[in-house]
Amino acid sequence: MARAIIADDHPLFRSALRQALANTLGSDVLEAENFPDLVTLLQQERQIELLFLDLNMPGNKGLTGLTTIRNQFPDILVLIVSANEDIEVIQRAMDYGASAYIPKSAPLPVLMQAVSSVLNGDSWLPEHLLDRLTDRPDSKYKDFAQRLEQLTPQQFKVLACIADGLLNKQIAYELDVQETTIKQHVSAILRKLGVINRTQAGVMFHDMLKVDEESTDLHSE
Repeated sequence: MARAIIADDHPLFRSALRQALANTLGSDVLEAENFPDLVTLLQQERQIELLFLDLNMPGNKGLTGLTTIRNQFPDILVLIVSANEDIEVIQRAMDYGASAYIPKSAPLPVLMQAVSSVLNGDSWLPEHLLDRLTDRPDSKYKDFAQRLEQLTPQQFKVLACIADGLLNKQIAYELDVQETTIKQHVSAILRKLGVINRTQAGVMFHDMLKVDEESTDLHSE
């Protein structure tokens, strides 16, 4: 029975992290090298507690992978493990529901400290960044992230399609449902996000993705 998944496209890093986690999690650790494989594993393995998620891996656009996981698998604790130490990215990751943000440069004792804190129900951030994050006002994305959590997984998929510019008929085809069902989802999405039309919803979602991609690209791993 697996308790954790390491999602990273670098096999050597996955192997090193798995060995580091051996004393804490034993052999109950699975690996995924891209985001689609990760989602498949999460759908198959119902006992996963922890997810170690890389920001830059095939199929994952910055922090959008985190928002997708938090929406579809809200009970899983997500620990971001990244070489990106941009304060804005870290702030957003925590706003979007990450339980920890661990720099890839962190030594083994620090990594174990982060895992222990999360397993004990606490969030964790690098000590040398705490003051810089604590002194910052709430991110302008935090309210939108909280509204996103109200969406069902299917509504989240519909919103992503709206942000990609798809029409209801096209979304219905993509998701293999009736167009009337999509219309109902769109109405619920607008109500939950507190926006007046689908264009505004799509723009807000797209802007979040666009900024995240730009931030992570600046510090690509």
